[in-house]
Amino acid sequence: MARPEQIIHIEPQNELKFRGPFNVPVTSYMKLTNPTDKKVVFKIKTTAPKKYCVRPNSGILEPKNVIEIAICLQPFIFDPAEKNKHKFMVQTVVAPEDEFCADTLWKDISPEKLMDSKLKCVFEMPMQQEGGLTPKIPVNENAVVEDKVKRSLEYTANNDGSAAASVTPETELLEKVREEETYLRQENLQLKEEILRLKNCIGAVPETTKYTPVATAPPNLSVMYLAVAIAMAICGIIVGKFVL
Repeated sequence: MARPEQIIHIEPQNELKFRGPFNVPVTSYMKLTNPTDKKVVFKIKTTAPKKYCVRPNSGILEPKNVIEIAICLQPFIFDPAEKNKHKFMVQTVVAPEDEFCADTLWKDISPEKLMDSKLKCVFEMPMQQEGGLTPKIPVNENAVVEDKVKRSLEYTANNDGSAAASVTPETELLEKVREEETYLRQENLQLKEEILRLKNCIGAVPETTKYTPVATAPPNLSVMYLAVAIAMAICGIIVGKFVL
């Protein structure tokens, strides 16, 4: 049996676009509109749950109401040659007229009553600004070093008349700079992912437990009593010697 047709409106309909650069979190938005006179329960799923943070990822859409969904793509190393297969699915069901629990509703609902819509993710890198102008690239130290090395390359002629680049200290320096830059970029992305993960963990802690004072340990009374007893015994021995 075919599933019923989706009754809510989803914008965008087919594609979720994320515009780079992707070394920082990138957020795209989805709008859900309920044009009916019935309550609609919705849930959002994805094929890459570790890559995205969705708020809210489920809820109840009141009649004639609109809700905006924020979908945050976590930082990653973008490779234009790699084919993206990330997809999202919006599942909906008409809410029962009586009171219900959303968690048990999804478990007990029959597949024939579910409605779903699928969207694929598209990653875009900004190549040009509006008006066809190429955006200005900020000057960086690596580009300056590379330019100096290119100018310092000296070509020597081979026996067959072809040209070969002579190996200079500048070329070796350039290779080291490139390797160091690649390593630092990967390390920076890993640190950012870890910071985001820690922020999410901190955000999940209840407000009352964030600033709980650290309990201080009470003094060890048994040790104190033992020290007093030893001191009294020593005093007793000394006094006894004087009396004798």
